[in-house]
Amino acid sequence: MSIITISRGSFGGGKMLAESLGAVLGYRCLGREAVAEKAAACGVSQEQLLDALSKPPGFLERFRHSRYQFIAIFQAALAEEVKAGKVVYHCNAGHLMLQGVSPLLKVRVIAPLEKRVAMIQERLEVSPSEAVAYIRKVDEDRKNWTRYLYGVNWEDPALYDVVVNLGSMDVPEACQIVATAARQKCFEFVGDWQTQLRDLVIGSRVRANLATNPATSHLEFEVTSRQGRVSIEGRVTTAEELEEIKRVAQSVPGVAALDLDEVSLPSQT
Repeated sequence: MSIITISRGSFGGGKMLAESLGAVLGYRCLGREAVAEKAAACGVSQEQLLDALSKPPGFLERFRHSRYQFIAIFQAALAEEVKAGKVVYHCNAGHLMLQGVSPLLKVRVIAPLEKRVAMIQERLEVSPSEAVAYIRKVDEDRKNWTRYLYGVNWEDPALYDVVVNLGSMDVPEACQIVATAARQKCFEFVGDWQTQLRDLVIGSRVRANLATNPATSHLEFEVTSRQGRVSIEGRVTTAEELEEIKRVAQSVPGVAALDLDEVSLPSQT
């Protein structure tokens, strides 16, 4: 049993591969739209959440703090959705949002431009030149988004365990390759995997709750959890905000202890 993430370009065949893997392995197939729908229960717009997951830096800079809030909310929803394992998640940065979970089978799907163009023409009824322009824009936006948020090149094969090229194989063949990898011992959930996933859920939920709580929503934090011991790093402007952080964090199920040593207050003069 494992979690599989599939990173792909627009109309690159990643969704079809994810659906095939779900059928072959008996795993749940999950896309970002479904996660965004769950995340929207916090009272935010599903459209805004999806924008925060795809818009390039030039757009995000104008709404930097809103982007932080949307990403925090989305990551918490994603962690909740995958916590039981046996799931295939297809999106451009699932492997980055789920960092810290081991093992995680990270798959990158690539496909020839002509194949992607044909898929877009069939789906969107556009000309070949319009399809090419669409692909290049979406791919560039995703590449810039990943570099902006995580400081990595989305196309770097070192970020993945398996890279499949749908130009040299079809989806069923790629599915067999990835399914075989998923069944290997190195990708089995053993040992403390449940603790890792539980910590991911706890840490991301604390961060999301701080991002949506009216008294702390203007602040930004890094939050980690180790066996329920939650550490928060960031800055506050008043002692009252620090107390509110404690209250919000301690209200999250699973929080066993709280470390606020890395939360700084303005120096008193």
